[in-house]
Amino acid sequence: MFTIVKKMNLSHDVYWMDIDAPYIARKAQPGQFVILRTGRMGERIPLTIADSDREAGTISLVFQEVGKSTMLMGALKQGDNLDDVVGPLGLPSHIEKLGLVVIVGGGIGIAPVHPIARGFKEAGSKVISILGARSKDLLIMEDEMVKASTEVKVCTDDGSYGQQGFVTNVLEGLIEEGSPIDMVVAIGPVPMMAAVSKLTKPYGIKTMVSLNPIMVDGTGMCGACRVTVGGKIKFACVDGPDFDGHEVDFAELRLRQRMYLSEERDAIETLTYVSE
Repeated sequence: MFTIVKKMNLSHDVYWMDIDAPYIARKAQPGQFVILRTGRMGERIPLTIADSDREAGTISLVFQEVGKSTMLMGALKQGDNLDDVVGPLGLPSHIEKLGLVVIVGGGIGIAPVHPIARGFKEAGSKVISILGARSKDLLIMEDEMVKASTEVKVCTDDGSYGQQGFVTNVLEGLIEEGSPIDMVVAIGPVPMMAAVSKLTKPYGIKTMVSLNPIMVDGTGMCGACRVTVGGKIKFACVDGPDFDGHEVDFAELRLRQRMYLSEERDAIETLTYVSE
């Protein structure tokens, strides 16, 4: 059993949980993830580790209620237990000292870029983080990203906070200013990562994205998380989750993520009906 030692609400349907998981906390590196279940027959949910505390023996996870399983997870309270938390899984992000690294986090994607931004800063890189959300009330982890970055730029779709527009508008501004960007790391919705990669490709700016496709076992055995990168089949759980954004087949990824959309809708309707 893995006990939830802290839970807090970051926005109306986004939660932060600290989980008692000493072994995972000791081994976790930026970019890695865990797979968890809320019950013995529950769906396996992959979540990138947003933070970890080796001394306290805890890992921090951030998730959004988007389906039945995450809604069940959102109903758990501090002191409740998760049946399974397996990890750390996946390859750690490659972090080294560079001149300027731009970290782009969109929506819930701000959580997984957090340890990566901190890693690059601790390695001696200048880190400019661009945080995007639909509106101010949906922006998460700004304080944590300020600590993990050299500079933070915020944008919202509706202009309720920071610059009005998308993360690509802010990134394009940096490029046009002539900022000597060595690398861009982008994590967020698939369309956002695709747009960032499309923007940076003509400039030859190395761009890494973290893919979170449908995943089951997390060991490369089931093949559910296969993605096409550079014309080759890769498995996000063992070959990633970080990949060169200029080589990812985002159109295929979007289709695969929608494979079970109708089943997910049915599951949510059933859960809502039972709850009522």
